[in-house]
Amino acid sequence: MKLFLVLLCLSAAAQPILIRGGRIFDGSVRPADVLIEGDRIKAVGQGLTAPAGTQVIDATGKTVLPGLFDLHTHVPYATVGGSPQDWGKNLKAYLRAGITSLADFGTYPETYEPVRRLLATGEWRGPKVHFAVRFSTPGGHGVEGGRGDLFTQEVLTPRQAHAAMARVLPYKPDVIKVFTDGWRYAAAPDMTSMEEETLKAIVEDAHKAGLPVLTHTVTLAKGKIAARAGVDAIMHGIQDQPVDDELIRLMKANNVAYGPTATVYEPRAGYINEPLLEQLLEPAALASLKNRPMLAAPGAQRIRKYELLKQNVAALHHAGIVIVSGTDAGIAGTHHGWASLREIKLLAGAGLGPLEALKAATVNAATVVRSPERGVLAEGKIADVVIIDGRPDQDIHTIDRIETVIQSGRVVDLGSLSEAIRANGPTPAPAKPARALLDDFEAPNGRSRLDTRWVNSTDTGHDRTGMIYQLVDRGNNNHALAIHAHFSDSSSPYARMNLPLTRGAVEPMDAHEFKGVEFEVRGEGSYNFRVQTQKTAFEASSGWAVVRIPFDPKVDTSRLSLLTFEIARPGGHRAWLEIDNVRLYQ
Repeated sequence: MKLFLVLLCLSAAAQPILIRGGRIFDGSVRPADVLIEGDRIKAVGQGLTAPAGTQVIDATGKTVLPGLFDLHTHVPYATVGGSPQDWGKNLKAYLRAGITSLADFGTYPETYEPVRRLLATGEWRGPKVHFAVRFSTPGGHGVEGGRGDLFTQEVLTPRQAHAAMARVLPYKPDVIKVFTDGWRYAAAPDMTSMEEETLKAIVEDAHKAGLPVLTHTVTLAKGKIAARAGVDAIMHGIQDQPVDDELIRLMKANNVAYGPTATVYEPRAGYINEPLLEQLLEPAALASLKNRPMLAAPGAQRIRKYELLKQNVAALHHAGIVIVSGTDAGIAGTHHGWASLREIKLLAGAGLGPLEALKAATVNAATVVRSPERGVLAEGKIADVVIIDGRPDQDIHTIDRIETVIQSGRVVDLGSLSEAIRANGPTPAPAKPARALLDDFEAPNGRSRLDTRWVNSTDTGHDRTGMIYQLVDRGNNNHALAIHAHFSDSSSPYARMNLPLTRGAVEPMDAHEFKGVEFEVRGEGSYNFRVQTQKTAFEASSGWAVVRIPFDPKVDTSRLSLLTFEIARPGGHRAWLEIDNVRLYQ
């Protein structure tokens, strides 16, 4: 009810808008006015009359675009080393750059609900986010980050694929992302790749649910598998050899689009001095880039692969394959929002030209993610609009000159977005009140007493630490969480069980009335407990004992997000730990 009332108030506050005198982009560029009422476009045409009380925007000499898309992002990630991961600031960077819709491949399903809610209520500002569930193979790309079982679904067979899809669909994802290709660009040993029948099983279930499937595919052979399986878009550029007639035929037969994510592969180095970037990054991140650029000078191999990527984009476009815009933003040096606009420029320079590059970031992208109410300026469509002070249809480099962004019929305050990005500290979010009992492992739905999911994590790499965890019986219907780990041969292997204190650890918990955390444990040896920057060692033996750990005074207990139990041992060793009755104490 509260969310409904907030949305109702926001809708009632929308003022009619008339964009007058500009050139609109609808595949070509033509003079036209755009009338917006509520969150929709009311009319498009020349000489439109403004109703009483309408806000009139003079777009004379300017270009009016549909809101832009980026179909390959990792929103939570920091693109500059040492910068914090901040959902809220990164979302604002996209909106500040005119990106009103994006597909996010950088999170896991527990985060969908809180981020959607924060955006819907206006607590956060940002684009429409199409959340993706991630699939890969055991030993495949996408699972080497050590982020745990819930982050990427690992499937080997069609049966596993169907079962995993059934588990994740209740989270209501918007997109299915599949890492199908284990080629590592001839720069590292290859990883595993997905078999065609397994990918077909994912596509079958996704399409039944009305969801598009976008892949990580970088070789010609795996591109043909993806096309035969009927995915909606092959993302990342094919870089091992030139595309051929067979791939083109398969992509046309199955309506497969192509998004090369050229920005992440572009062989650039150092800091790029573009005025808009100053509005999209925190001051500390900007300073780091200027003083110690993230990207080294590219080698000959990277340059050759990028040239092949561009040739393949041009060949596929010439053959009539639909091209879409995506960036892989979130990877180091591929900055949120900035990369989205750079991708449009790179596509224009890779054989598409300005008009087709604009289509890749608007109507083509909207079609692939099944968002027909966006991506075009037409009567009845959602009023996501970007006004450019220039002619990007003629000079694509003017795409950076963003004068106005309208999201769902409301003019966005671009200055306030930049100020919020530059502000010290994380993006504010309302803190949830703490409760004493965090988990006793007795909830009938298998979740914590906070209605969150425990998440495992390990050191990185495909030879990372192996980890199993499950509930075990302490007797008389009393359960505990048991963790078993077989440590990798990396330099600092570890196994962790993480308790998000709110759903997906997106919002903070306010525990300032509590002094610390206590829990029951048994195990063998030394372990670590972590909360924010605090790391505290504790001992456990074969008999159950209560451990009480006070909060470090430096920890901001009004904004807690995660508690972590860590096991660290030398490579090749095995260890175990059992945990029960985790609670805050006063």
